Amino acid sequence: MERIIKVTNLKTRLEGRLIHNRLNLSVAKGEIYGLLGPSGCGKTTLLREMVMLQEVHSGDIEILGYPLSSITKSQAQMLRQQWGVLFQYGALFSSLSVYENIALPLQEYTDLSEAMIDEIVKFKIDIVGLKPQDAALYPSQISGGMKKKAALARALAMDPKLLFLDEPTSGLDPISAREFDALILKLRSLLGLTIVMVSHDLKSIYATLDRMAVIDDKKIVYEGTLEGIENAQSEFINTFFKGRHE
Repeated sequence: MERIIKVTNLKTRLEGRLIHNRLNLSVAKGEIYGLLGPSGCGKTTLLREMVMLQEVHSGDIEILGYPLSSITKSQAQMLRQQWGVLFQYGALFSSLSVYENIALPLQEYTDLSEAMIDEIVKFKIDIVGLKPQDAALYPSQISGGMKKKAALARALAMDPKLLFLDEPTSGLDPISAREFDALILKLRSLLGLTIVMVSHDLKSIYATLDRMAVIDDKKIVYEGTLEGIENAQSEFINTFFKGRHE
């Protein structure tokens, strides 16, 4: 099985405090992989390290065959165009319309014509379930669920191989959250994506994940499928997954 991401002996310090202590995990091509754990365990920090928004202190992260510890500037630029990121709150530019937000990476990183960009943006708007008329709206004019979809469309603008999602259902009502789960599964199937997702939404975890890593007390206490989670020894796992079976 082809491994798209490998994390090896990763140590992370923030303001002198040890967050991760020798983490090891791997993500296979085409799977939806979850990063789980209690608040403050460093799930989002690990995701930020994967997308080169945060420095790795020791150990290494390898993505699509490139070790981030020794990557060149041109390789890093190329790699960033191979993934899309959906941040927890969408991170849309408030001064740009939905259309302009999605078009921005295409305008920044490609030499495509405006006609081609227009065609791509309209396709991405459609594929995430937004309506054509939503394109003209600004972030302040749309709901939380629509913001997530617009941010997802922007993350998909460059046809990435990898998609990173930070708490994708956070802040959504239950119906919108389940619709978003279905959208993630559809996009994986349709586009052949590999998806790494930080989540604490138990329903979303059971609906979408193929495998996961559970971070607790600075280390990975479990990596595998949901079927094997009950055999793992961790206070967080016992507490978090207990309600599913009661």
